[in-house]
Amino acid sequence: MADTTTADGNSGVVLAALAASQFVMTLDSSVMNVSIATVAQDVGSTVTGVQTAITLYTLVMASMMITGGKLGAILGRRRALGIGLVVYASGSLTTAFAPNLGVLLFGWSLLEGLGAALIMPAIVALVAANFPPERRTGAYGTIAAAGAAAVAVGPLIGGAVTTYLSWRYVFVGEVVIVLGVLALLRRIKDQPPTPAELDVVGAALSALGLGLVVFGVLRSGDWNWVVPGPNDPSVLGVSPVIWLISGGLLVLWLLFRWEERVVARGGEPLVRFAMLQNRRLTAGLSIFFAQFLVQAGVFFAIPLFLSVVLELSALETGTRIFPLSVSLLVCAIGIPKVAPRANPRLVVRIGVLLMLAGILVMLAGLDPAANAGIVAVPMLLLGAGLGALASQVGGVTVSAVPDSESAEVGGLQNTATNLGASLGTALIGSILLATLAGSATAALQENPDVPPEVLAAAEIQLADDVQFVSQTQLREALERTDLDPASQQAILDANEEARIDALRTAFAAAAVLTIGALFLTGGLPVHAPGSEPRDEDERTDAPAGAGG
Repeated sequence: MADTTTADGNSGVVLAALAASQFVMTLDSSVMNVSIATVAQDVGSTVTGVQTAITLYTLVMASMMITGGKLGAILGRRRALGIGLVVYASGSLTTAFAPNLGVLLFGWSLLEGLGAALIMPAIVALVAANFPPERRTGAYGTIAAAGAAAVAVGPLIGGAVTTYLSWRYVFVGEVVIVLGVLALLRRIKDQPPTPAELDVVGAALSALGLGLVVFGVLRSGDWNWVVPGPNDPSVLGVSPVIWLISGGLLVLWLLFRWEERVVARGGEPLVRFAMLQNRRLTAGLSIFFAQFLVQAGVFFAIPLFLSVVLELSALETGTRIFPLSVSLLVCAIGIPKVAPRANPRLVVRIGVLLMLAGILVMLAGLDPAANAGIVAVPMLLLGAGLGALASQVGGVTVSAVPDSESAEVGGLQNTATNLGASLGTALIGSILLATLAGSATAALQENPDVPPEVLAAAEIQLADDVQFVSQTQLREALERTDLDPASQQAILDANEEARIDALRTAFAAAAVLTIGALFLTGGLPVHAPGSEPRDEDERTDAPAGAGG
């Protein structure tokens, strides 16, 4: 086995390279989300076209993550990281110069998605290969903080670069960062690769199953979960979403059965699902899933409040979210330094409670007369909570298995985070839009200034294609109609009230999901990785429930 202890003189360089890789992997999605309209105009497409590119990037990355982890074990994690970085940089460069949507889809959605599927599991494995157990908690905290910070500062970077230069410079900057990481690649140690052939059938089943589930979840906002809208596609009278998710889960069941058969024949499986019987590993993966479920939902709702309700610019929105990055980095990096032997279960529970406090403070402050200042305290609390989780969960998850299986764990870990993020955005988005439609309809029905024919038309529109729009956008649209001023004002008032109701419901749902995460913490260890008593390690782990 390779030496897993990185010399102090080299550890900072290794950690910086891996953290930079994680930052880049996460940055462009958050940048693109605030630059959709500009990107669509520059490549001669529509907002829907660019949203499709975002969806496909997530789809490619999520569906190939388990396969990417296995390839890292076969090829060597450092080699997989290098190959992934080259593929990713090629995609970034292609995207930076994309003249049309087709090239954008090829560069960003396909090449960057495939590159990320190799890079992200390799990062997890290479931390295990370069840091001893007692130092991994801090290393994983820094890596996780880099990724989470990219989500938070992405709108700030995207808003500034798009406003004053061009969104294309973000992708050029990614290429520069990747080149810097490639230059440091030789200083990163690696475990010996596992000589084996890739389980092609397992890889195909994994990609198909995960792809169907993620695609179904991502399309739920447009097609609904079960009952399709008036103009939405349907299969046997039911939304395609439920068929896609059900079909994906069935394929994943077949993957489990196939992998059991491969192991029984003495072959090398794509992933050793027997690892999931390890309660510490499953607890860590569950927390990753829950964290990104809540995180994605909150990051979906908060920008809507800032950019649509308060009508702040992308740059102003990013500035208001920035305090989250500060508290996140302080906690993710600071907790392992200040308390390297802290109880992981306790730290995670405190982190979840801080996240809950941030969501509840945000919920309490929502009001039609509220200003952007109400997000300051919630951002600090949310950042501290996410930082506390980031400081512990990565180290706990990887320390649950031998270092030789760290690449496979990396694939499972990033699959859990991708599924959580996709489901969180879709779930909170669905709840928000459903509440928006219901609240707006109720407000219009109760207003005597709204004529029956206007109410009927509004109900049809809200049932078919509800949109979370600003008062300015709605006012401009109403001015192009022949509605009388009283009806226009009634619709504007209904929209203002409905948006706040929808955001309150979305944050309330996020709070419930956050409380649910507490029930998953019981399987986490009470001793930091590398500091467990040899004869008590297993006995101190509570069952994977809420107890302990």
